[in-house]
Parts: sequence; C-alpha cells; structure tokens
Amino acid sequence: MAWLKGLAYVSGIGLACLLSWQSWAQIVRSEPKPIPLNEVYLQPVPGLTYAQLRLFREGEKEFKVPWVVFPLLGGHWGLGPTFIANACSVCHVQAGRGRTVDNAIIVQQLLRVSVPGQGPHGEPNPHPHYGEQIQVFGVNVGLKDNLKPGEADVYIDWIPSSVTLADGTSVAMRRPQLRMENLSFGPLGEQTMTSLRNTQVIFGLGYLEAVPESTLKEIAAAQKAQGLNGRLNYVRDDIQKKTVLGRFGWKANQPSIRQQTVAAFLGDMGVTSSLYIEENCPPVQTLCLAMPPGNRPELLDYNWDQMEFWQAALAPPPARNLELPQVKLGEQLFQQAGCAACHVPELRTGDYPLLPIIANTTFRAFTDLLLHDMGEDLADGRPDFLAGPRDWRTPPLWGIGLSAQVNGSTHLLHDGRARNVLEAILWHGGEAKPAKDAFSKMPADEREALIAFVNAL
Repeated sequence: MAWLKGLAYVSGIGLACLLSWQSWAQIVRSEPKPIPLNEVYLQPVPGLTYAQLRLFREGEKEFKVPWVVFPLLGGHWGLGPTFIANACSVCHVQAGRGRTVDNAIIVQQLLRVSVPGQGPHGEPNPHPHYGEQIQVFGVNVGLKDNLKPGEADVYIDWIPSSVTLADGTSVAMRRPQLRMENLSFGPLGEQTMTSLRNTQVIFGLGYLEAVPESTLKEIAAAQKAQGLNGRLNYVRDDIQKKTVLGRFGWKANQPSIRQQTVAAFLGDMGVTSSLYIEENCPPVQTLCLAMPPGNRPELLDYNWDQMEFWQAALAPPPARNLELPQVKLGEQLFQQAGCAACHVPELRTGDYPLLPIIANTTFRAFTDLLLHDMGEDLADGRPDFLAGPRDWRTPPLWGIGLSAQVNGSTHLLHDGRARNVLEAILWHGGEAKPAKDAFSKMPADEREALIAFVNAL
C-alpha cells in the first residue's frame, strides 16, 4: 500500500505542476488590463527595465505618501512648520492639474509674493515677512500651544465678464480677484507683487528636460522671422551653482526636474532637503523657527532620486481620435490660425542619461518651452529672472482633453481662470492676439473643430 500512496503523491505533484503551468500560460496569453480612466497620467514610459520599473514605483509611493509632524505616525516626519499641502498628490491629484474652488482656502493653487528688486542671482526678491509664497496652513501636534498658524488665508473671488465673437456668440469669462484674510505678520504692503499659480500636470517631464538647448534657440530664431518674440529664460541652478536654461514652471523659472522637486517640497510642504536644508521661516516668524524639524534633511537623498526618476519616466498619454474628420479639420485650422508657431507640434530629445530609452526621440507636446508676451489681461506684474511681468512659458497641450477624467479639472492658464479650451484661447493676447483673433472670426463649426483637435492631443 505504501507504493500506492507514493504514486498518488507523485501524481498530485504532477497535476499541481500542470495546473501551475496552465495558470502561468493563461497569464502570459491574457490581454493587459485596461488602464483606469483616472490613471492615464500615471503610466510609465514603455520599455523600462525591471530595476527602472521598481525605481518608478518607489517614486510613485513618495508622490502619494503623507508628511506628518514629528513625532506623529502615519507618514514621513517633516511637515511644516508652514505648508500648503501634506503630500504631493494633494495638489497634483492623479498627476493632473489643479482645480479651483469657490469660498475655500486655496490648496491646489499657490500665491507667489515678492517685493521690488532682485535676489543675488536675478530671482524675485522675497517678501521680508512672508518669503516667496504664502503658506496657508501651519502644523498642529495636538496641543494649543503647539499650533503654528498659517501665514494667511487666501481665497479667490471670480469677477465675471463676457466676450462676443464675430458671429455674435457670447462667451462667459471670469478673472480672479484675490482675497486675503488673517495675515499673521502684518499687511503685505502696497509694493508687494503677487502671482496666483495653478497646479500643472507632471507627466512627460523627462521628454521636455531632454530637448537640447540648441533646439530651443533655433525655434526662437525662426519665430522672430514670423514676428514673434519667443525667448529663453536663464535661471539659477542651485545644484550646479551656475546660471542655466529654465524649462519648468509657469515662467520657466526652474532648470531641472531635480531642483523643481525639492523647491516644491520646501515651498509647498515645508520639507527640507540636502539642497535646501533650512526651514522655510522668514526671521519675523519666530514660532516657525522654534518648531522642531523631522530630520535633517527631512527628504532623504534616495527618496529625492526616486521622485526625480518617477517624474522623468511618467509617460504622456497617447493622442486620440486623430483620424476623425472634425479633428483633422481642427488640425488644419490650428496651423492656419498660427497656434502652432508657439505650440510647436514636434520636438526631439537629445542624449538623456537619466532615462536613455527616451533619448533621440521625436515627441508631440505642442510647446516651444519659450517665454512669450501674452498681453496685459494675463499679466501678473511680477518678473522672474528674465521673464517679464507679461511673459509666460508656452504650456504643453498634450493630454489636455483627458484632464476632466483624471481629476475633474479642466481649469487652464497660469491662474486657472479658463474653465475650458475655448476660454483659454480667448484670453490670449500680446504675441498670441493674431491667433486669438483668427479663432474668434471662425464660424462655430470651425471653432468646435479646432477645440476638438486640442482635446484629442
């Protein structure tokens, strides 16, 4: 009987192996799972190695992890003393853009502040009491005596207006008016310059970082022949300790993904790094200075590396519906109106050691990464390195039509005033006024076709 038991055991192993093989084969043959609609901005570029994909996933964890006050549990130590959000994902929901809200303190927007003059490297001159931006929250570790109030409560009130197009169509518009309450360290002062900034999408940054500077110079030269004045911003690189090309931010005031990351950690969450080691506390804010830090630095270098790689490797979502007749007509009209002069359809990367798989690749972001004068209606009155008070970097258009499904936001332009593509176009002025005027004169079906093209990118 023993040999029968042995045979049954061996047979059982064989059957289990067969079932395991069949299960594995089904997994191999199975179709990939569809991407959830709200995660289309969170996908990695194709072709990452196993080690790169693991690094990507670790960066994604850092993007989502909350920061807390020492010694509380539930996240990384180091939040505050003042902050706007307690995690990157609070403002960049699903890696998407900010959504403005009514009658609530801003969270997915921030308010830059500065006073006349420049810093030592040409940067804006921080406000002596409030620094470079208003932090609307302060930390609280559970005791009244340990409550650090935010610097001020910032609200947006919307002033309605309208624009009438050539065919008589009336379009409702709005512009923001700031309302500040409970300023903790005195009035801002009449000379203070403010600039409301909406959260931007963060996919595709590796492609934008990999475009050679020479390419952007060539685009700027070609634009001058068309009567445009695209310009490069040159900014301070605190890592290399020199002046370099600016690529990121609404005024192209950040040189790299790496620096932008830790600047946001400090400015938006009050989290220090090995680059920005001191807490974000102007001298007048004595309680802020007295708050205990989480670590020194609070963002560890290896977590910084993970965050940098994750952002560089976030893939832009593919364009959609480009073969539809309406979308094809819209592409033609986009060119004819002159939109493509600044929203340049194609760029090409050069060498990119951080992520070699995207090196020497052509991509379609619809940007030139250059500064343009966008007119008085969009001016914030606040210079930033070589960017003037009316200058803004051309924002990429790719993935714009997916924004609503990602996090419910369709709010565009630097301060989120435009609630859709139509409004965004109609706010264009300065160098973009001829393109805006051409669009305004189109019949309704052509306007709809151009907008359909933009939303397909």
